[in-house]
Amino acid sequence: MVVAKKIGVLALQGDFQEHLQVLERLKAEGREVRLPRELEGLDAIIIPGGESTTISRLMADFALLEPLRKLVGEGLPLLGTCAGLILMARKATDLALETLRVLDIEVKRNAFGRQVDSFETELAIPALGDAPFPAVFIRAPIIERLGPGVEALARLPEGWPVVIRQKNLLACAFHPELSRDLRLHAYFLSMLSQ
Repeated sequence: MVVAKKIGVLALQGDFQEHLQVLERLKAEGREVRLPRELEGLDAIIIPGGESTTISRLMADFALLEPLRKLVGEGLPLLGTCAGLILMARKATDLALETLRVLDIEVKRNAFGRQVDSFETELAIPALGDAPFPAVFIRAPIIERLGPGVEALARLPEGWPVVIRQKNLLACAFHPELSRDLRLHAYFLSMLSQ
């Protein structure tokens, strides 16, 4: 059973409404976050998929980068999906703007191609159980390097890691919020009590 928690969802651009709907289905309290003061009292935060350039620019404009880095460094659980993963990365090779640099990976944006190259696949994620997870990839990034403290929880058949965890950080290259499968968000909520 999932206990009610206050989960912030960065609501600057992208799929934040879809994440809030998933949290509601899991009986967690979702809260839109746009300003640093809205980070107060959260048990975790989610950075959604969207346009990584736009989200990065708005995070800088709204002075969210340093407060987020500080909270994550203190152990606040953070989930990033697609663009959210890019914004967590220590290095995004083709992004001129600043990322949070909290997740020890190197990532390349839109590496699977354009919007028309988006795809869905059944993904084995042992941490979520035996049933495959319906993963929706839209202009997905490729993780080109994993740091030594980063664990790959799932990979594509070609070997690319697409679900990764580093202590209190969870990230995936696809959009679990667009699936009806709640297990990845439930796994993230379970990290709050670890």
